[in-house]
Amino acid sequence: MADGVAVARRAGDGPGPVAVLAGFARALRAAGVAADHHRTQSFLAALGHLDAADGRDVYWAGRLTLCAGPDDLPRYDRCFAAYFSASSAVRRVRGTTVSVTRPVATPYGGGEQEPAGEPGAPPATASEIEVLRHRDVARMSEAERREAHRLLALLRGTRQPRRSRRYRPSPHGGATDARRTVREILRHGGAPARLRRRVRGTRPRRVVMLVDVSGSMAAYADTLLRFAHALVRAEPRATEVFSVGTRLTRITPALRHRDPGLAMDACSAAIPDWSGGTRLGEEVRALLRLPDPRGAIVVIASDGWERGPADLLGAQMARLSRLARRVVWVNPHKGDPAYRPMTAGIRAALPYVTDFVAGHSLAAYEALAALLAGDRPVRRAGTARKEGADA
Repeated sequence: MADGVAVARRAGDGPGPVAVLAGFARALRAAGVAADHHRTQSFLAALGHLDAADGRDVYWAGRLTLCAGPDDLPRYDRCFAAYFSASSAVRRVRGTTVSVTRPVATPYGGGEQEPAGEPGAPPATASEIEVLRHRDVARMSEAERREAHRLLALLRGTRQPRRSRRYRPSPHGGATDARRTVREILRHGGAPARLRRRVRGTRPRRVVMLVDVSGSMAAYADTLLRFAHALVRAEPRATEVFSVGTRLTRITPALRHRDPGLAMDACSAAIPDWSGGTRLGEEVRALLRLPDPRGAIVVIASDGWERGPADLLGAQMARLSRLARRVVWVNPHKGDPAYRPMTAGIRAALPYVTDFVAGHSLAAYEALAALLAGDRPVRRAGTARKEGADA
């Protein structure tokens, strides 16, 4: 707490900086973030070693000390933007700036050297994020792409529920649970007891995602893999991810790293055919030899440029549509109003695709996440081909 007092002494004539920061912690607790007393002390102590006049320092010190897990991060971002919106952290917590060079943490665990006296860029505002959500990933600057990757890491990859074979007790109706009812009667010495009931439980529906890493998808492959990482983190046991290029490669273990940067490094080491060609027909056939697609939602993220015979891809997609619960084709070029599905591969696959969606922006990935969560109705195969013809 002594370091926190040092912050107050450096703050000059500001309106009680320690009280302001403690109030921020209380706002976080009200929003559901685990910012308890010990975490608040760590927050103040961390700012004692940083520049309390720098909005980036305040943001990252709070994010690294007041958040207990990944579920707290979106709440923290919303509270930070709301709490410091009227007057920014630089105005509310004034202080002197010390000109030293220190490592600045990045969202993915990397680091870069930045002068402490240089005003750091605060987190993006709501209007900037809204513009960024609809921008094509291939046209983003490097800074915009980093911000987009940070937002993808916060994406909630909830999943459409399905009925499980297992039963669970139900206090509000359902089938009679004979075994539990008999045990209840025996527990009361044979006296009549209340009927016990049960219903089927639910489990998240499995998702199998294929990400095209060929040369024609180079501008989108990294962002699609980060979207797949968000899905794996949300439901590790109900998600399988494969890269497709000249071969089918399972990359689910690489994407189980909590840190997105480490996960992308592991993917780079695991994928042997980056920026090569695409043999979608052979790779879908290899996928069908595995038990993964049966009853799952299959997501294929590709532009449909096929080096192999298109009729082979069409035959394998027909088999896949009969086994999978749903087949979703994500094409980055579909976000362009002038796009027409003219390549032989995409034309062969569309008759067997349930949903043909765009995959070029953050908004498109959010819509895809909503689709996997069951927020959109299931449509029959063949509808996607009609949509592509009408586009």
